[in-house]
Amino acid sequence: MEQGADYVEQDLAVTRDGVLICLHDDTLERTSNVAELYPDRFTEESEGAGRRWIANDFTLAEIRRLDTGRWFGPAFAGQQIVTWQEAVDLVRGKAGLYPELKSPPLYVGRGVDMVNIFVESVRSNGLDRPESLRTTPMIAQSFDEPTVRRLAAELPTVPRILLMDSLPGEGLTGARLREIARFATGIGPAKDLIDLEPAIVTRAHQAGLTVTAYTFRARSPGRFASVREEMWHFLYTLEIDALFTDNPDHFPRRT
Repeated sequence: MEQGADYVEQDLAVTRDGVLICLHDDTLERTSNVAELYPDRFTEESEGAGRRWIANDFTLAEIRRLDTGRWFGPAFAGQQIVTWQEAVDLVRGKAGLYPELKSPPLYVGRGVDMVNIFVESVRSNGLDRPESLRTTPMIAQSFDEPTVRRLAAELPTVPRILLMDSLPGEGLTGARLREIARFATGIGPAKDLIDLEPAIVTRAHQAGLTVTAYTFRARSPGRFASVREEMWHFLYTLEIDALFTDNPDHFPRRT
């Protein structure tokens, strides 16, 4: 927010006691010391997959004991997980919220209604109300199409993005995009997909969909000299509507 981000993204997971937390992975071992604190609480997901500590197997109180900053760098040692509610309280009125419901099918298989937990939290915070959306705009997103369809029915005032990291065999045809437009307000393709097929942007716009590409990073600007140059190309040459970046201070705003 200090670097001028218009929205802040929260990847959401669900604890065993039904609390939404901000966590990119479904599991805890990559970004915390869970293997040290809870060495016997792992789940063998499949042969050869190795030990995984699924966040949904732990209560919020248990996860609060973890160091979730040290993996990123010594300066962040001791940082605790942030809940969705804490993120709302931090961002509200200062920028927009852009939550992603991560891996809803994982929770369906465990009898956990992640979408309902999220919808209830949005309603209880009034984030779906027009007056709130004016001061703290929110966009919800997921790779899971059934989830985005549910959000369309249960939170119709909140814009919805269908994320995609690959294209169907026939590509993103006009017909498919028109179908997506029946339940989503936009698509969120990986930037490589747009780079391979720039016409996706035009077809999406023709279907009434926005296009938000991900993720632009200073450490990996691809064939471009800088991430600023890369973002400029996608925004003003390919004419996408928005993008995700780890470096909002490099965002090329037109004055």
